[in-house]
Amino acid sequence: MNVNDGTLAVRGHRNHMDAINSVFKAGSISKMVRTKKLKKGIMYECVKHKIPFVLAGSIRDDGPIPDVIVDVTIAQKKYKEILKDAKLVIMISTMLHSIATGNMLPANVKVIVIDINQPTVTKLMDRGTWQALGIVTDVGAFLPLVTREIEKLK
Repeated sequence: MNVNDGTLAVRGHRNHMDAINSVFKAGSISKMVRTKKLKKGIMYECVKHKIPFVLAGSIRDDGPIPDVIVDVTIAQKKYKEILKDAKLVIMISTMLHSIATGNMLPANVKVIVIDINQPTVTKLMDRGTWQALGIVTDVGAFLPLVTREIEKLK
């Protein structure tokens, strides 16, 4: 999807595969940021601002890319470490990881789930994350709007 105007991206899935191959070629997401091959986006901001992240593998992964933890037990341990002191968790467009993460969170942690698929939002709440606030929309259109609104507050 074209985040500027909401239209479908030409060769959308091909772009996805090209991104995966670029990470393989660079060796990691961090190296892509350092070499200026990755210049914007969520992962760019995480690396730039030293925000810890965990990428857990799935049996359906197209990669997995170098930063992905493919051992589920190790990935779950890393998730728990990062989530330990969380007050707010924003889950963006990944149903299986959102539900798994929601199951690791205590009920006092605020959760916002954003997904274009309404059943994803419902499943998260139905499977125990009752405190989640769901927003059904396309993440590609949503995040630039949120960014603009945050910038207006500065």
